Amino acid sequence: MSVDLAPSTEQLYAQVTPAGAFYAVSSPEHEGNRAILLRILEEGGVVPFATSTAMSWTQSNDAEEALRSIFRLQRLGLVRGSTAAPLPVEDRLEDILPSLLARLSDTSKALLADENGFYLAAAGFLHEAAEELAGLSADLLALQTRHSRLLKNNLRVSTEAWALVDPAGRSELGFWPLFIGKQRFMLIISGTPRLQNQAFVTLVQVLDQRYR
Repeated sequence: MSVDLAPSTEQLYAQVTPAGAFYAVSSPEHEGNRAILLRILEEGGVVPFATSTAMSWTQSNDAEEALRSIFRLQRLGLVRGSTAAPLPVEDRLEDILPSLLARLSDTSKALLADENGFYLAAAGFLHEAAEELAGLSADLLALQTRHSRLLKNNLRVSTEAWALVDPAGRSELGFWPLFIGKQRFMLIISGTPRLQNQAFVTLVQVLDQRYR
């Protein structure tokens, strides 16, 4: 159950929401609010929320400023409170990736590739198609890098995601870059993406544990 992180006699835990997880890894610039969200993602389910943890996550020596930063993230819908600590993910990354990926698409078809064009896991795609899509995703990452000045500075496009869309503008195949530590991954989703669920948070969490 999501609750307010405001001061309480009840022990609470801070959790990153799906929107917060996406914001945290949607850019290679892991500073400011993104850095705070990544620290909460790593420690929020282990350490109960308190002024001291807020100061640690925000790297601030000012208790009031630290709390304001956390409460601001909550108001933005990037962090929420919970009365129960989430269960730790103990399964191996290789074992849980396919099921996590399947839950991120309305067609249960998705895959995760690295920046070199190799796929780590896939759900719903045949091996040959997964290999080709992983290679395509590497080309898109290179294309994004080559034209980043135009897209970011001139056109003010804030996203680095790409998509093949139908005449109504609905995504048929989407490519979502995820920046984990110094690694770049591409999340490829067939059909309508379902990034607003806990499976996406878990995906970011397990990748962060492995590659940060």
